[in-house]
Amino acid sequence: MKLSQFKFKLPEEQIAQFPAPYREDARMLVLHRKTGEIEHKSVSQIVDYFTEGDLFIFNDTQVFPARMYAKKEKTMANIEVFLLRELNHENRYWDVLVDPARKIRIGNKLFFDEDATIFAEVIDNTTSRGRTLRFLTDYEGDDFVQHLYEMGTTPLPKYIARPMTEETREKYEEVFMDLPVIEMDEERYQTVFAKHIGAVAAPASSMHLSKNLLKRLEIRGVETFTI
Repeated sequence: MKLSQFKFKLPEEQIAQFPAPYREDARMLVLHRKTGEIEHKSVSQIVDYFTEGDLFIFNDTQVFPARMYAKKEKTMANIEVFLLRELNHENRYWDVLVDPARKIRIGNKLFFDEDATIFAEVIDNTTSRGRTLRFLTDYEGDDFVQHLYEMGTTPLPKYIARPMTEETREKYEEVFMDLPVIEMDEERYQTVFAKHIGAVAAPASSMHLSKNLLKRLEIRGVETFTI
C-alpha cells in the first residue's frame, strides 16, 4: 500500500471557515454497510443509529494554544513555532515544529515578545521541520507554562485560512447572532468533555457533540467511557 493512495482533492469551497452555530448541526454522512446506500444527515440524528447498551468511547484530551510566533535574532525574521510536547519540565525543553524551517539552525535564538521575557535557543534538529527548543525566562515551573500558553493561539488547521482578528470576531457574531453566548475558536476547537491538557489537534468528530446530544444518548441507554 502506498501513501499516495490516500490523497484526494478537497474543494476549497467545501471547507467551512466557521463552525455551525450549534455543534450538532454539522453534516454527517451515513454509509449503510449492507446495501451501500449513502445518506446525508446531521450529527443531531446520530442518536437514531444507536440503542440501549451500545458504547461510545470518547477521547477527552484538551487542546492547548500551541501556535506561537517569534522573531529570529539579528534578522528579525517572522517564525511560526508550533509546540508539540514538553520534553523536560525543569529545563524547559520543548519539541516543536518551525516554519520556515530552512532559516532555523542549532544555536539560533527566537524571541517571543518585545521585552524578551521569554526567548528560546535551538539545541537540536529532530526532523526537516522539527526542532528542540530550550526556553530561557525568569518564569518558574508551572508559571512559565501558563505564560507560554497565554502567548499562544488556538492551533486551527492550516485549511482554516483566516486570522483571529476583530473582523473575524464580527463574523462570529454574525454566525452566532441568535445564541446567548458566542463561542470563539478557543471554545469551539475543543470538545465539551475536554479534560486532560496535551493535544495540539482536537479529536475532530467529537467537536460536533453537544451536552444536549450527549444527554439524549444517555436517555436512550447508550453507555460512555473516556480515554
